[in-house]
Amino acid sequence: MNVSGVNTVTEFILLSFPCSREVQVLLFVLFSVSYILTLMGNGAIVFAVRLDHRLHTPMYTLLANFSFVEMCYINTTVPTMLRNFLSETKTISFTACFLQFYFFFSMGITETFLLPLMAFDRYLAICRPLHYPTIMSSRLCINLVSLCWVTAFLCYPVPIYFITQLPFCGPNIIDHFVCDPGPLLALSCIPAPGIELSCSILSSLIIFITFFFILWSYTLVLRAVLRVPSAAGRRKAFSTCGSHLAVVSLFYGTIMMMYISPTSGNPAGIQKIVTLLYSAVTPLVNPLIYSLRNKDMKIALRKIQMFTKTGQSKQELMSGPRS
Repeated sequence: MNVSGVNTVTEFILLSFPCSREVQVLLFVLFSVSYILTLMGNGAIVFAVRLDHRLHTPMYTLLANFSFVEMCYINTTVPTMLRNFLSETKTISFTACFLQFYFFFSMGITETFLLPLMAFDRYLAICRPLHYPTIMSSRLCINLVSLCWVTAFLCYPVPIYFITQLPFCGPNIIDHFVCDPGPLLALSCIPAPGIELSCSILSSLIIFITFFFILWSYTLVLRAVLRVPSAAGRRKAFSTCGSHLAVVSLFYGTIMMMYISPTSGNPAGIQKIVTLLYSAVTPLVNPLIYSLRNKDMKIALRKIQMFTKTGQSKQELMSGPRS
């Protein structure tokens, strides 16, 4: 088949969540509130780590980067979803769709790389406490974080390029709220098993390698903690790891259902719900997990709250009536 000139689709329609107008408006309000709270929660962690010098350690540097990625992550999907709730056409251009695809996956992969790095940091802190300051220096931490970002953004350009070269001659309706590889490949005029298999293998490798690295790190941490003689010491060690393990469970539990096989036959409704969980819900929950379980983070957040209130009081005094 000669596919030259067949690529006639210039825009896609993201169905998002088809329902009545009233429900669409309700969903818009709910997700708008969730979106704002997610930005505020993760932004507070970033500012707390930046402003509190006691948190200028590799552990909190990694946490601040993770929160920043969460903020970027939801900005790849939620604004478009909110716009579609109030839009009649629900269209997204061909270029914008693949840009969303690229940044959505790149941010997700960055998270996938940061989580094992955070696990490795906890392993060094608990299993190699005497060597921790020399091994995990601030410079090494920044270099590793930079490597996570760069590597993540280099993973998907080639697969996305080959998908864009497929002929899309219609229909152009994506039964999703995000430009996902499964629905996109289903719209191609010709089957592309090679591209589909490549995306599946790439996703599987990234997910399983990072997941098993986390399991390995925490297996060693568990062995070390169980050797601690005092119960208080064991509780403290488990406390430092508990938040991270909760986030890992939420994140990997959902992405494993989706991207081990992008077009594995999951119903569209299931795909949307699972994607919604890891792309919009977990970024909202993660700041609560970290702030509620971490004493130093709670102190830093209180300082920011007090600083904000003080600034507001000064502004009110300066803008008050003058005699």
